[in-house]
Amino acid sequence: MIILGVILLVVGFVAGISILWTIGIVLVALGVILWVLGALGHAVAGRRHYW
Repeated sequence: MIILGVILLVVGFVAGISILWTIGIVLVALGVILWVLGALGHAVAGRRHYW
């Protein structure tokens, strides 16, 4: 999710498409939040680890 968000950020920035930029920011933020929660040992969507 984080990698996809970064790819969308880059494509959105290069192509000048603001919706890709926005979706990329949301995906990166959500991916980081889920990653941190999983790393801290909290169950995320019924899983012990996010990945």
